[in-house]
Amino acid sequence: MPLEITYHGHSTFLLDDGTHQLLLDPFHDDNPACETPADRIECTHVLVSHGHEDHMSDAASIAIRCDATVFATHEITTYLGEQGVQRLEPGNTGGCIQAPFGSVAFTPALHSSSFQGRYMGDPLGAVITMGGHVTYFAGDTALFSDMKLIRELYEPDIAILPIGDRFTMGVRQATIAAEWIAPKLAIPCHYDTWDPIRADSDAFAPAGIRTRAMSPGETIDPDA
Repeated sequence: MPLEITYHGHSTFLLDDGTHQLLLDPFHDDNPACETPADRIECTHVLVSHGHEDHMSDAASIAIRCDATVFATHEITTYLGEQGVQRLEPGNTGGCIQAPFGSVAFTPALHSSSFQGRYMGDPLGAVITMGGHVTYFAGDTALFSDMKLIRELYEPDIAILPIGDRFTMGVRQATIAAEWIAPKLAIPCHYDTWDPIRADSDAFAPAGIRTRAMSPGETIDPDA
């Protein structure tokens, strides 16, 4: 089965290779852009990029119910272990973790990270090898010049980039990021969830790169 990508609004995605399902930044029940409640999500693995409520508020409940393995910083996995999550894969910037579906390599992100007032380690991006694709999930980040190294080191063919501005890159910076990374497909996220992060996804048009603004609940084959 080819890789399928489902968007659940904001920055929440599900990557499915037909055998494994990797849920990125679970934010369902309090997400006004999400149409799928947390108790209807099925996954084998979870990845949390950083410790803000709009990226990990449903991580513990989903991981416990699905007996899923969570990839995140040491601080986040420690917290989730305290909540009862059993399968944990802590990592940090620059490290790579082998997984049944491929691998997860953590990259820098320029942002912050805390959950309910507790420090959750550095914010991260991730390069995910899965389903015959290399996907760069930037997490919440500003533009930074070392994104050029992500292209050099990993050669991702899919990039998922925030465009909402205020808390992350805006459209202009995300366009530059996509051109530096040079994937075949760029997918915008982290926009239009609330008024302060409204953005024009049509203006996200990096030169020579196919873009796809997904609707919440939509599933795509990135090769189609």
